[in-house]
Amino acid sequence: MKLIDGKQTAAQIRSELKLRTASFEQRYGKKVGLAVVLIGNDPASQVYVRNKITACQETGIRSFAHYLPETVTEQETLSLIRSLAEDDNIHGILVQLPLPEHLNADKILSTIPAAKDVDGFLAENIGKLALSEEGTVACTPLGVMELLKRYQISLCGKRAVVLGRSNIVGRPMALLLLNEDATVTVCHSKTQNLKEECLRADILVAAIGKAKFVTNDMIKTGAVVIDVGINRTDDGKICGDVDFENVKEKCSYITPVPGGVGPMTIAMLLTNVVQAAEKAQCRNIY
Repeated sequence: MKLIDGKQTAAQIRSELKLRTASFEQRYGKKVGLAVVLIGNDPASQVYVRNKITACQETGIRSFAHYLPETVTEQETLSLIRSLAEDDNIHGILVQLPLPEHLNADKILSTIPAAKDVDGFLAENIGKLALSEEGTVACTPLGVMELLKRYQISLCGKRAVVLGRSNIVGRPMALLLLNEDATVTVCHSKTQNLKEECLRADILVAAIGKAKFVTNDMIKTGAVVIDVGINRTDDGKICGDVDFENVKEKCSYITPVPGGVGPMTIAMLLTNVVQAAEKAQCRNIY
């Protein structure tokens, strides 16, 4: 068994991005910019936003943080997004989810231009992924692909099983694997014979949000296991969707939780922001 170290890989990516942002600033006379919009006082969202802003600072990205009260109107929010969309110093816009119930998340997110959609959530970018066209890809599945690439894990012709079909992880994950010539099966709560499907997997990606759901008897010997889940056990400890201790010796590669896919999500967000800035500058030139 070989451990896939997402923390170390993410640190390496941030170091690479620091060079790219410095080069961008030297060449174009301005910093790469990310606008982050946080609405309300959700504690988890506040932590996520703080971590993203810190990561921006470490990699030379200028962050524009906008903290809006829980009572903000939809019109006020849309007005802010439109102003950020028109600002040439901002190359990416991130609206932290979830939003308060009185706000229409789809309407607000759709106001972000596809070129500044660094989360990769917009229909236009998801459509490009489905058509194998160049666009921005959701950060977590993109992080999984980067780990597989950097650990030189071949996907061509391999049987990949994705547990979960969310628009944020499961669906784009399946499309990314398919685009790399894997044979992909997507499993979900209605899947019959789930254990048998998992046992066929050369590569298993677990993204269902159920603590230690994937057990030893669901894993084929030598499989690559990628655990996207982040859950808390009754004693407050963080664990993934995979029963790591009982599964690890059966795998060829496995990601831990924490320290696996999690750190890659922010690393790929930063990557998306830098790429958006570079593409924007190319559009301005040509």
